[in-house]
Amino acid sequence: MLIKPARSGPLPSRGRRPSTAGGGPGLLRRLGRADRWAFDRVAAARLPGLEYVLPRLSRFADHGVLWFTTAGALALSRRARLRRAALRGSVGIAVASPMVNILGKQAFRRKRPVVDLVPPIRIRWKLPTSHAFPSGHSASAAAFATGVALEAPPALAVPVAATAAGVAFARVYTGAHYPGDVLAGLGIGALAGLGTRLVWPARPPVARVTRAEGESVQVTRDGRGLVAVVNPGSGAASEAARGILPGNAEMAVGLIRRELPAAEIVQLEPDQDLEKVFEDAAERAEVLAVVGGDGTVNAGARAALKHDLPLLVVPGGTFDHFARALGVETTTDAIAAYRSGRLGRVDVAYVAPANGVRPGGASGNGASSDGGAASEERHLFLNTASFGAYTELVDRRERLERRLGKWPALAVAAVRTLRHSEPVEVVVDGRRRRVWLAFVGNCVYGARGAAPNWRERLDDGRLDIRMIFTGRRVPRVRAVAAIMAGHLHVTPGYRAWRAGGLELVSKDGGLRLARDGEVSSLPAAIRFGKHAGALAVFCPADG
Repeated sequence: MLIKPARSGPLPSRGRRPSTAGGGPGLLRRLGRADRWAFDRVAAARLPGLEYVLPRLSRFADHGVLWFTTAGALALSRRARLRRAALRGSVGIAVASPMVNILGKQAFRRKRPVVDLVPPIRIRWKLPTSHAFPSGHSASAAAFATGVALEAPPALAVPVAATAAGVAFARVYTGAHYPGDVLAGLGIGALAGLGTRLVWPARPPVARVTRAEGESVQVTRDGRGLVAVVNPGSGAASEAARGILPGNAEMAVGLIRRELPAAEIVQLEPDQDLEKVFEDAAERAEVLAVVGGDGTVNAGARAALKHDLPLLVVPGGTFDHFARALGVETTTDAIAAYRSGRLGRVDVAYVAPANGVRPGGASGNGASSDGGAASEERHLFLNTASFGAYTELVDRRERLERRLGKWPALAVAAVRTLRHSEPVEVVVDGRRRRVWLAFVGNCVYGARGAAPNWRERLDDGRLDIRMIFTGRRVPRVRAVAAIMAGHLHVTPGYRAWRAGGLELVSKDGGLRLARDGEVSSLPAAIRFGKHAGALAVFCPADG
């Protein structure tokens, strides 16, 4: 009889496997088995109607074609929010794609699934040969959907997110990826989309406005009592384009005539005085509407304040900063806001000669903050006032605009201004400074670039003041780089603060100031202030 030799050392515990140090490999094996089990369940599933749809959806998403096509369609719209959504989603893909395809796949080198259980009808094209983990299609889908969700309304963001989820599921359903590959890709893509906020903060869709409680306005379905002053020159790309393609203002007029047939429409002629046209229109209006860019809206606001009328802003210019801050991006939005009858009260900022305001004088440009009449010497602005390099930029752009068109003229003017502009000698609240670029905003702006263009509120009672102070030498290269990157705050000499007022004295005997994009000359000593909640405007019902 054979006798087995006794085993030296302790006997292994029954029913237990030897553990590995730290449990890492064991955990990875368990996750791998769960991943393969989930893949087999999806491969064995039969989803009627999706056998043809999902493979084609997956194919259309190759190389980001689906998302870049969507971005192109959004960019062609006339809504700034949709254009921002398209750009942010595309930037998200540009960040996520190299993270996945260059770093992730090369680091993990996971093999593709075995597709024995996947029906051939789902595998209509050649399977990819690159590494599986993480999924590039899923990362691009999540990055684009996240970028869109940060900017676009839910009516668009939800369908885009559903399409992205469909692409991600299709990658498993067609046998291209394990579920774990897809989940990792979705996570990386979502982080890439959210990461765009680090260099480009997402803006609120609508600035908050105090509702005008207790105030009512007579609105009619056909627009009776509404007088709309239209600047036909707003929003046209160039002189050559006018007469070939309709400008924004022309298209707005057509829609107003159709939707509000009883409204009176006053077309500005090239040689007419803007102030007088608005003054005449306000005298016979119950509601004053303005169709044009920010400069035209500024003139309309002055007339509305003088005659205590509610103002309906219809976007018809190139930038339409004030209209977009209200949440009015199209003429349709403006008409809906008028019919809702919802009024809000917004702040109006002003600049006036520091020692030239006549207390108790006749009102020419708006109501004062204490309810009395304001001086005729006060110059209002709804968005921004600037001097220094920005004023020179506007002057150069206007000289080039007729020959080049607005956007090329703006680009050429920016390059020339940043190369040649010189600081302005001013006394800022009693302190002597050399200012290269100065920005004064009506209410606090959110962006940190050279020309901030969004606000969280239009009624906070404050001025947003930003300046670049310089010594004898202007740091042009660093300043231009900061401006192009949208981070003016990293420029040497940058200062920013909020206040209820500001006093400036120019050492050169006068100051060129741009208000809402229009340039004018002012005395050497000026002061900025606010008329809190002075202007009544129509706001979208859901704003």
